[in-house]
Amino acid sequence: MKRAVYVQAVTALVLMAVWLMAGCKSAPELTSDQAKSMIQAKYDQDPGAPFDITVNDRGMQQGVHANYWLGQKRYPNGYWGDFKLTDDGKKVVKLPNGGDVIQWRPDSPNDPKYTIVVVPLMDSHLRARSVGDVQSIGDTRVVTYMEDVNLDGMPASLQAIAQNPGNKLSTQRQATFVLTGGAWTLKSIT
Repeated sequence: MKRAVYVQAVTALVLMAVWLMAGCKSAPELTSDQAKSMIQAKYDQDPGAPFDITVNDRGMQQGVHANYWLGQKRYPNGYWGDFKLTDDGKKVVKLPNGGDVIQWRPDSPNDPKYTIVVVPLMDSHLRARSVGDVQSIGDTRVVTYMEDVNLDGMPASLQAIAQNPGNKLSTQRQATFVLTGGAWTLKSIT
């Protein structure tokens, strides 16, 4: 008799567990490609953002060669100078202070740390790349990826200046996804 009651109790528990599991739906899979598509879709719908380009000595030389600025005044120490934005330069960059003269004032003739900043007139949309594996954290999914400043559409000479050392064109980010109405949606990017 004890055995029959035990079997009935176990059977009831098993049936209840099966019934509960049948009522619970598992979350759909979220792949790295799907995550990248959602992140990129957000970037594509966001308005472009301005960004700064740090210009070092090599960038100054590239800017002169590209006819973005021309030497206007050389100082007696031989390494200070004023450079005026040309009409071509004014079509692609502006100076943060709003003027049109770059005041080049390094500490020495070979100062490797001296830079100035220019701002491209063309805003940049961001680009997602190198999306890692999707990680489960509780009810959310998280991916780590690289966010790049998109230089497409910018003149090649300005792209070359932007790719010089000192410019940060990529940042590691983390995206969090939540389940909304049975589908994964992008919640945040940090």
